[in-house]
Amino acid sequence: MKKADYDLVIIGGGPAGLTAGLYAARARMKVIMLEKVTPGGQILVTDWIENYPGFPEGISGIELVQRMTDQVKRFDLAIESAEVSVLDLSQPIKKITLTDGKALTAHALIIATGASPNPLGVPGESKFSGRGVSFCGTCDGPFFRGKVVAAVGGGDTAVQESIFLTKFASKVYLIHRRNEFRAEKILQERAFANEKIEILWDSVVTEISGLTNVEKVSIKNVKTNEKKDLAVAGCFIWVGTRPNTQFVGDAIKVDENGFIIADVNMKTSVPGVFVAGDVRNTPLRQVVTAVGDAAIAVASAEHYLENLSR
Repeated sequence: MKKADYDLVIIGGGPAGLTAGLYAARARMKVIMLEKVTPGGQILVTDWIENYPGFPEGISGIELVQRMTDQVKRFDLAIESAEVSVLDLSQPIKKITLTDGKALTAHALIIATGASPNPLGVPGESKFSGRGVSFCGTCDGPFFRGKVVAAVGGGDTAVQESIFLTKFASKVYLIHRRNEFRAEKILQERAFANEKIEILWDSVVTEISGLTNVEKVSIKNVKTNEKKDLAVAGCFIWVGTRPNTQFVGDAIKVDENGFIIADVNMKTSVPGVFVAGDVRNTPLRQVVTAVGDAAIAVASAEHYLENLSR
């Protein structure tokens, strides 16, 4: 087997990347995990997690990440703060080029870069980003103490984060384009019971406006075409995610939404390249599925490396 810098490079340091790092380090692979900011990913902006096994009282996203990070450090996983710019997967030995120009080589690769929030794409959204427009209730909720805010979306994140916002905001308008939520029933029940949440069904945001900061959102009812303005100090947006695959290019097959296609063994279209977590074309994006993906991906990578060495 030709020499490479690493047996395995893991790109991404969220729950999937950390789990992959744990399994690979315990397997005594020569492995490194690359994370452009700090380990944790989207879970860092999750206020409270109640559906991860082993924590009957729930656990904050930050604490869960810290525990995962402490665990991988016990097994001396190498972690580097770095962002990948280009992948060269044309040869058996994969080449990973970082944004600083440094290049690494590896026999196998696990992509676990997760996904990022989708924007609404309406006037005013980018203009007021950081000035009332937010994608993170945990990060920015405390800035809206005693104020009225809007929230957009109907999935688990939108409903759960809207409930969290009521710890600070005097009122939350939860705007959803359909007439029912996709969120878990228990979250829906909590939202319906929360007197600070007013749900605006069948509605979409058409514009976010103000002077220097958000002052109102304009909405339209998709069934009646009725339009109205809501006086708010902020607008929180949770309308799905897009995969963090900018560096992949056309090197790996992806689906129509850009998520990486893989089989049940987390194998992608390129031999020796595996995927785990939210960046995969999976029917469910949760912490528990991400860590499961990662365990499978490392097992598949081990099998691939063993065959290379024969």
